[in-house]
Amino acid sequence: MKFFLHNFLTSKLKRPLQALILVLFLGLLMPTVSLAYVGLCCAHCGGNMPLNIPGGGIPEPKEFRFKLSQMIMSMGPLREGTNNLSEGSLLGNPITQPGTFAVVPSAMQMYMTMIGGAYSFTDNFAVMAMTSFRLNRMQMEFNRGLPPLAATGVPGFTMESRGFGDIKILGKYRLYSDDNLAPKTQVSTLFGVSIPTGNIDKKFRNNPVTLPTPANGTILPFKMQLGSGTFDPIFGLLYQGSTDPFWYGANATYTARVYDNNRGYQQGDEFRLDFYGMYQFHEKSLVHLQLNGSWEDRYSDEPDAGRLGQGHFLNNPNNPFISPVFDPANYGGRKVSVTAGLQWQPFPLNIIELNGSVPFYQDLRGPQLKEDFRVMLSWYIEIPTSGSRRYTGTQPPKELGF
Repeated sequence: MKFFLHNFLTSKLKRPLQALILVLFLGLLMPTVSLAYVGLCCAHCGGNMPLNIPGGGIPEPKEFRFKLSQMIMSMGPLREGTNNLSEGSLLGNPITQPGTFAVVPSAMQMYMTMIGGAYSFTDNFAVMAMTSFRLNRMQMEFNRGLPPLAATGVPGFTMESRGFGDIKILGKYRLYSDDNLAPKTQVSTLFGVSIPTGNIDKKFRNNPVTLPTPANGTILPFKMQLGSGTFDPIFGLLYQGSTDPFWYGANATYTARVYDNNRGYQQGDEFRLDFYGMYQFHEKSLVHLQLNGSWEDRYSDEPDAGRLGQGHFLNNPNNPFISPVFDPANYGGRKVSVTAGLQWQPFPLNIIELNGSVPFYQDLRGPQLKEDFRVMLSWYIEIPTSGSRRYTGTQPPKELGF
């Protein structure tokens, strides 16, 4: 090494070029002599956290963090309980064949762009806000033996809705940590509210059914709406731990629906439990594995437009539902999924994460579409302000003389 440095420094290269090459060389050498990883994000928040689980980590005080995510979810086929169903087994005349429907869903795709931000006021308290823009598409299949549907001349159509969803405002308070700056164990509580900014009055625009009355202009089913229509309290308890280079944690969150929206119904309560483990195999990269469980209750009632006949066969409120997607009882259930992901730090204070999720157990109040898979790509950035410890830096001991 001494021989290399002597020849390099006495070479005929210009000093600025020598300095640049030396910096690049040391930058490549440093990872090989690193003794321990400190996490891709700040050590204060626990070092590492999955970007697809809300509430992970408290950033350094006086710092902002922002996250932009794109999620794609695919659903289908139909399921009731733990058994898959074929569309053909549910198609029929709802009046003469109870338990069948004139129209059934065959698949659904959801494209969701999520935007979130957070700011930490103290070592223990942070505030977060997030919202999303959604595009929903659901493919519907007709029973073409029924006159109103046979008159369309098509086997089905695709429902569509798009727009911004509800806004969530959350606070996170750290109840316990074994170390203030670089904790190996910490417990936090999560609390907040979901604000009903998502539209719950989306209507058909491309439905080919015109008999006995045009379907366009009538209410879309629950799954195609963009929000809950109510202010929903959110509570959570979070645990994070680390044994470098391993990181792990558990998040439990509950969303309560406590009153009817202006359409006369409320969504079901939701409970979510997430376990995760992460392994940082490089100072700029890690992999993680999660077990995600969720429970959702049924909807309380059909919307006011449904009680007037919309969503019922022949638009008669006394007739059965024309499709299972209009029945509030066909929502909710239990689901357990496995998620795997990769995080990479392209440069300091930035993280890119790609993860995929596949359910392996679904017990649904059906018939309804089951989840097939979801994929999410996220970009996370930390922005220190002038009051942050990381912005001002750590002053060297005076004994060093500089």
